[in-house]
Amino acid sequence: MRILHLLQLVCLAPVVTGTIYAVLQVWAAHRFARRDANAPARFPSPSEAAWPAVSVLKPLHGLEAGLEENLRSTCDQDYPGALQVVLSLQRPDDPALPLARAIERELGPERVTVVVEDAPPVVNGKIQNLIGALRAARHAHLVISDSDCRVPRDYVRAIVAPLADPRVGYACTLYRASGARRWYEALELLTVNADLAPNFVFAAESGATSFCLGASTALRRETLDAIGGFEALAEYLVEDFEMGRRIEDLGLRFALVPAFVDTRIDLDGPGAWWHHQVYWDQNNRAARPIGHFATVVVKAIPFALLFAALRGFDATGLAIAAGAIGVRCASVAAILRTGLRGAEGARALWLLPLRDVAGLVSWAVSLRRRTFVWRGVRLGLTRGGRIVPAGGAA
Repeated sequence: MRILHLLQLVCLAPVVTGTIYAVLQVWAAHRFARRDANAPARFPSPSEAAWPAVSVLKPLHGLEAGLEENLRSTCDQDYPGALQVVLSLQRPDDPALPLARAIERELGPERVTVVVEDAPPVVNGKIQNLIGALRAARHAHLVISDSDCRVPRDYVRAIVAPLADPRVGYACTLYRASGARRWYEALELLTVNADLAPNFVFAAESGATSFCLGASTALRRETLDAIGGFEALAEYLVEDFEMGRRIEDLGLRFALVPAFVDTRIDLDGPGAWWHHQVYWDQNNRAARPIGHFATVVVKAIPFALLFAALRGFDATGLAIAAGAIGVRCASVAAILRTGLRGAEGARALWLLPLRDVAGLVSWAVSLRRRTFVWRGVRLGLTRGGRIVPAGGAA
């Protein structure tokens, strides 16, 4: 009986801390929304005549859903300075190459440059793409933008502006998910919009930690050279975290731009969702192993359900579970409406308990799993977050 009581107390601790954290996330989202309204004052823009020339590096792999719209949104920028968009691929038979070539012909080589480097593979495929893209980049200011990102017309202005301050080493924007059509895609959308993005907003507003989001980052070429270039990041699973860490080691600062890029959810099936869920957690573990382990103390819903089960789903147990679910859903709804500027997810809130329970399971799996799948290839992962060949296709 004493063991049962002790287990109930153990389950209650994450319920309490997770509920407090949910409320703090709403506070952070509100601050972030207010900062968005004051963005021009916070990040003074260079004069119209002083905007730097920028090369946007866009690594491509395969003909993703919505790829043409994503690429065109990057090329069609309201930017007063010189702008080059580098579309980089690894293979001449990549199905995205005809689309990239068509956009290059339409907009001209001054705006769009297509690079195809059939180079010897490195363990991090995105870095391999970026190495090829950098060779074709003409300008000293660089923006890294993932192929699945759709950006607003003022995106380059917004993300480059903080670099006018020489103390800023890199700038990032947040990303939010959209376009979920099936239940498992809705779960993926909630992972981004109800978990990852609120965590980043809280980290930025509280000053708890800095981060680097490789899906949407701007930096100077000289800064990249000072940390060893993309080549120095080729063995890391979370190459963006490693890049940010090295830049901050130079004594430079991080700037979070109060803007968003959109990424479209497109999954083949429930299995793809689950593998991606575990992959997210493996990324978190590789970047911050202690911090990732500690996230268990804010997983309120699964532990509230365990608490209710240990009590035989009596009135007290059900009340605790209902309260935890209610606070979590209400906080996410508020964050979607304010901090994420009306991001999708409100209609999928009924799936949030399932997503959070699955999140606890994937968290546990990520603590032990030492392999992951990227673009159909199985790779190994060391304790230090480095990728090693595992051999074979997945």
